[in-house]
Amino acid sequence: MLPTPLRHRASRHPSGPSTTCPGVPVRRFWAVRRIPAALLAAVLLGATGLLLYDVAAVRADRSAMAWRRELADALATRPLDDTAIVIGAAVAVLLGLWLLVLASTPGLRAVLPMRREHADLRAGLDREAAALTLRDRAMEVSGVQSVRVRVGRAKVAVRAVSHFRALDEVRADVEAVLASGVDELGLAHPPAVTVRVARPPRKG
Repeated sequence: MLPTPLRHRASRHPSGPSTTCPGVPVRRFWAVRRIPAALLAAVLLGATGLLLYDVAAVRADRSAMAWRRELADALATRPLDDTAIVIGAAVAVLLGLWLLVLASTPGLRAVLPMRREHADLRAGLDREAAALTLRDRAMEVSGVQSVRVRVGRAKVAVRAVSHFRALDEVRADVEAVLASGVDELGLAHPPAVTVRVARPPRKG
């Protein structure tokens, strides 16, 4: 049974009913990134507005703002190897690289894409929901006292504590249960499962 907290995005096409397409390649979801875009737009808008206001003031026979005069003098007199100029250039390069990375990577690492059963529907599963489902499945194994599950894009790391039964038997049962559980999640790229089983720590 699939967990309820699913994220899905659907795009309906007017070309008739949907058709099953289990072989269609599935790609990761792209993040909207509203906060970085809003921050960048606000900074650019403020800087552009301030510059245009200063240019209009100079055109109206008023003196330029002090910051622009100081900036022009500094750029005209300071050498290129000056510490302040090097730091400013480094910050600009880092910001540019950060924006390029945001523009070229999908993001939404917390959402795992699921198999596409229909051409007009895409679905994704939260990692936390997948981890909770697999944890519940592992807790059903006899001898398991507690389980910690961490779900990644390509790997599921499981740490179980067993208070009775042989550790090898418990590990084999947990691996079998989780292999079935991962398949039932319906992920487009099922992650590999690694299981570690240990005894509970001794008291005192």
